[in-house]
Amino acid sequence: MTDEHASLTYTSYLALDDLLAAQHPRSEEHDELLFIVVHQVYELWFKQMLHELAHLRVRLEAGDTAHAVRTLRRVLTILKVVVAQIDVLETMTPSQFTSFRTRLDAASGFQSAQFRELEAVLGRRDPRMVAHYPEGSPARERIAAAMARPSLFDSFLIYLSVHGYDVTGDRRKLLLGVYTDDGGPASVAEHLVDLDEGVQEWRYRHVKMVERTIGDKAGTGGSSGAKYLRGTLFQPLFPDLWAVRADL
Repeated sequence: MTDEHASLTYTSYLALDDLLAAQHPRSEEHDELLFIVVHQVYELWFKQMLHELAHLRVRLEAGDTAHAVRTLRRVLTILKVVVAQIDVLETMTPSQFTSFRTRLDAASGFQSAQFRELEAVLGRRDPRMVAHYPEGSPARERIAAAMARPSLFDSFLIYLSVHGYDVTGDRRKLLLGVYTDDGGPASVAEHLVDLDEGVQEWRYRHVKMVERTIGDKAGTGGSSGAKYLRGTLFQPLFPDLWAVRADL
């Protein structure tokens, strides 16, 4: 064992000194640390989901059913944890949040570049997604790059073509054939529906948490708060996978 490996510890491997020193409350309020920690953990999970979805696209485009399903299951499990974190945030009352909210200035979850990148990977193509990030900034470039790449559903179509399906014709007819065959591709399709539902559940729980915390007040960072978030509800990532159910 080299000296370098011998000196590796749990603390150094996980960079705990840096991680645990990364919380900087701007007030003396007890609850601000919880707010910071929960949102930092969100960003770590967003990073992991981006990592997993990049792997998923590779496995799909290779026609690899088994590993695509395993990766989707991991992402779905992470989503459940992300949604469950809202329960932790909701232990903070409106007055507790108000006690330090003004210290946030223009900082807002609306500015999360990783979440915007995640939306782009999942198929959202909206120029407004990059409008809040300066020209040439790393965040803007990452989001724009994700929007320029094929979406996750595009990778699913490549997967279906690898498995012998004609993806050039009517999309609904294609998916009906996939479900009728009831094989591996149908299982992947159902896991994508689970992913879609999981993201919609996250959006719903998020907006309800905001409503119970600040009502219809404007959000920090210039967003319209709950009003904006409500506008994101019930917009499926993969509408074709929902529409085909009327034909089954």
